[in-house]
Amino acid sequence: MSDLLRRITINPKQCGGRPCIRGMRIRVSDVLDLFAAGLSAEQILEEMPDLEADALKAALLYASRKLNHPVLVA
Repeated sequence: MSDLLRRITINPKQCGGRPCIRGMRIRVSDVLDLFAAGLSAEQILEEMPDLEADALKAALLYASRKLNHPVLVA
């Protein structure tokens, strides 16, 4: 699974330093927004032919890892 995360790159000179897929100008948030809009993986791959299925998995895994932290309630 950690191999998937290698597909996510962060470059301060690209997309404002936001996480992108393999150095392309397709942000992780772009992929997540398409899923949230109701597109299936197949539809996203049709919409963005430069992506591969593993790139979609990588975006979801990256988001999951970033959100997996304890929340302190005051």
